[in-house]
Amino acid sequence: MTLQKRIWDLIVLAIFVFAATFASAPWFAFRALKAAAQYEDVQAIGELVDFPAVRRSLTAQLVTDAPAAAPEPPSIWRDPLSVFKKAIEPIAPPEPKVDRYLTVAGVSALTRGYPPGKAPPASARDASAAGQLKDAVKGPFPSIAYWDPNRVRIAVKRPDGSGKITIFTFERRALFTWKLVHIRLPGDERQG
Repeated sequence: MTLQKRIWDLIVLAIFVFAATFASAPWFAFRALKAAAQYEDVQAIGELVDFPAVRRSLTAQLVTDAPAAAPEPPSIWRDPLSVFKKAIEPIAPPEPKVDRYLTVAGVSALTRGYPPGKAPPASARDASAAGQLKDAVKGPFPSIAYWDPNRVRIAVKRPDGSGKITIFTFERRALFTWKLVHIRLPGDERQG
């Protein structure tokens, strides 16, 4: 083999390795998020999740009574008693339904295919090598639902066989850096 042929082979190999690494980086980001949630690594979760974007996406899915149009505020000239009543009534924020999804336990449950609060505890899993292999083989297996160079959607099916799917959307922030920006819940979990 000549030197030119070896250099050409190395260039082709480098291009192939770069393409494979670039294409598989979102899957590794999902695996890193799953492992960080499993081991309660808050700093790693913070680096892998864009919390304001995920909070907005989940809030939009969990709104129970979204009015079509907000009612007109009372006018002091037309209805002065309603204005005073509105001014003195306590302002209570609605219950945050999104918070249970954005906890470490909630993210861990979602990445394993369960809704928050419904996942089996981690202590129920076998810690031996054979038990870990059995857990890895039984799933759930994440699959790529959509891939493009800047956005990837990874689908996780529920282990109970119900056919419900949670979709995680990752967005590329740097060449090999991906962040979770959206979680799409199954239809029956939306609207509260």
